[in-house]
Amino acid sequence: MSANITLLILIAVLVACGVYLVLERAVSKMLLGLMLFGNAINLLIITLGGRDGRPPILGEADRVHHETADPLAQAMVLTSIVITMGLAAFVLALAYRAYMLTLSERVENDPEDVKVASRREGEDPEK
Repeated sequence: MSANITLLILIAVLVACGVYLVLERAVSKMLLGLMLFGNAINLLIITLGGRDGRPPILGEADRVHHETADPLAQAMVLTSIVITMGLAAFVLALAYRAYMLTLSERVENDPEDVKVASRREGEDPEK
């Protein structure tokens, strides 16, 4: 089996852009990063599923199994799409709630986390 190198490069670029966006502070950019990352993984699953073939539905007279497409990769991608859409709806609901409470979509540093991090580094958190 040989994979298409162009698709693998595209997958790598999508994953890199997705990871970059997930590391941002704005919730909308985090959501876009999750969506890019999910689409890259879906493309990877389809690419690794093998070459195109006939539909995986076979009748009683059909004995040719080496020419059919792999239905497992297709089923995994369909499931992944549903999960990604559910996650996107959840993150959008969280972003809307946070915006209504704080009028900002940026995730700020929690003061307690800053104190814990400064204690680990040996600094005095009261300064």
